[in-house]
Amino acid sequence: MILSALDGYYHRLVESGEEGIAPVGFSQEKISYALILAENGSLVDVQDIRDTRGKKPVPAILTLPQPPKRSVNIAPCFLWDKSAYVLGVASAEDAKSRKRAIETHQAFKNIHQELLEGCESPALKALLAFLDWWTPEMFAESPLFSESMLDGNFVFRLDGEKAYLHECQEAHFLRQAMLQQSESPSKVCLVSGERRPVALLHPSIKGVYGAQTAGASIVSFNLDAFTSYGHSQGQNAPISEQAAFAYITVLNHLLRKGSRQRLQLGDTSVVFWAEADSASQAEKAEGVFADLLNPSATDASETAKLRPALDAVVKGRPLREIDPELEDTTRLYILGLAPNASRLSVRFWETGLLHSFAERLGQHYRDMKLTPLPWKTEPSVWRLLLQTVPHREGSQPKSDDIPPQLAGEMTRAILTGRCYPRSLLSNLIMRMRADGDLSPLRVALCKAVLTRESRIANKAKEKEISMSLDTDNADPGYLLGRLFAALEDIQQSALGRDINATIRDRYYGAASATPASIFPVLVRNAQHHLGRLRKDNRGAAVNLEKDVNEIVDKLPASFPKSLRIEAQGRFAIGYYHQNKARFSGQKSNVKEGEES
Repeated sequence: MILSALDGYYHRLVESGEEGIAPVGFSQEKISYALILAENGSLVDVQDIRDTRGKKPVPAILTLPQPPKRSVNIAPCFLWDKSAYVLGVASAEDAKSRKRAIETHQAFKNIHQELLEGCESPALKALLAFLDWWTPEMFAESPLFSESMLDGNFVFRLDGEKAYLHECQEAHFLRQAMLQQSESPSKVCLVSGERRPVALLHPSIKGVYGAQTAGASIVSFNLDAFTSYGHSQGQNAPISEQAAFAYITVLNHLLRKGSRQRLQLGDTSVVFWAEADSASQAEKAEGVFADLLNPSATDASETAKLRPALDAVVKGRPLREIDPELEDTTRLYILGLAPNASRLSVRFWETGLLHSFAERLGQHYRDMKLTPLPWKTEPSVWRLLLQTVPHREGSQPKSDDIPPQLAGEMTRAILTGRCYPRSLLSNLIMRMRADGDLSPLRVALCKAVLTRESRIANKAKEKEISMSLDTDNADPGYLLGRLFAALEDIQQSALGRDINATIRDRYYGAASATPASIFPVLVRNAQHHLGRLRKDNRGAAVNLEKDVNEIVDKLPASFPKSLRIEAQGRFAIGYYHQNKARFSGQKSNVKEGEES
């Protein structure tokens, strides 16, 4: 299904003339230098074709004959390659590297002498003459070369011509002939259903964060344990060379640097694309989906557009009312890839209509909603995932600390509307107990996990978690969180708001996990603080004591010995609600969906 969808997207891009999509047998490659040849094969110049507008030169991206798959084998490219193949020199200076560079250069010469034999093009004849004349020792002797060129990729151009050698008509005919002379056995392709030569080795997928720089694979068989019935390599899952080229080409296009159809969530590289009646509709749908899944944290104007769109979708309004180019029936494809040695793991694969995904994303934000709103702009998935890692004073949370599988599981939950991963709640509780940081987003995520579980499980008897303080909620975990916030309020009112450490700093972890071990001590200390406060501000002391008594009256006769993980989540929510009600002066109960 994944490869078939990618293959279909490739053909749609080719038909629409999408820039950067190479035809079959070609690929987009990074090239730094061009060797300018005279007709007799002598070297006229070495042209630096990199983009030098930025701080650092960037190689040019050219459409070239697709390179063979390499590991430790020697396999030259056609009409281009790196310095070791083209010139016989590489940056490594040890004897073994020098010997290999000479071997690779000889292989480059041999394959071109074989393929270009009898050609009539002056440009291709010049290349043959150059290969006969050139020796690796000339690199150090020529003023045209420098050490910085080693290991760069080179192409060829005939002096006086604008086109490179690989762009000439005869070179194109030769490349097509090479593609038709496949030595692979023909089988029925699992993607296209047509009988064609099978790709024994699939081209490399590049651009997945954390994967090998040379590229990785989704489909590969390199051990006997993975094979069956005596088949080798790609024959175990027959995919034609054309289909393999198509899905790899479009994946590399989606994963390229600067792609608008790619998001990074922890270790998961997410790519997505749309299928619509027109290219403009598909592009518009992709832009809206990217904004919904990854809202801008800095662009206020974009946020102002996003919130009404979310509200409209949740209320069931069609997308075309928001934008005429948006159609509810536009189909989206979303793929999450993560590195796994030389292979790639599929973290998730989801397809569906644009309106369905937009509706689920809107529900995701509603499930997290608290009063007052815990964000200025709707938080991206990446920003939410950072709530599961340590928050150290004076330093920013690191995305490398996000649990590897959590990013994929959480994104899948958001896209499908299913329950959030249980590990999300566990990670949040652990982090809040460890560093004492009850940030609004952490509490909002706790609320989202519990709200969604309750809704999906249809727990009719369970009290729905409100967006703000709910004085009717008799859940022990929620009440204990409220009580902890009220006791902290008493401490700060008696000793001052700028004390070094509050009871939250010292006792939050124990109070939320094992209430019976710590709450009796906290309540006794609160009586001392109230006694002190009565001397300075009797009215405040009376009100605070009244708040505590109101909460305690709803609790069981004795404090629970321990709280389950769900109750610890409600503890955090109760603490947050009570705290915010204190600062806002809120005393009345606020139901879900009402404004405070």
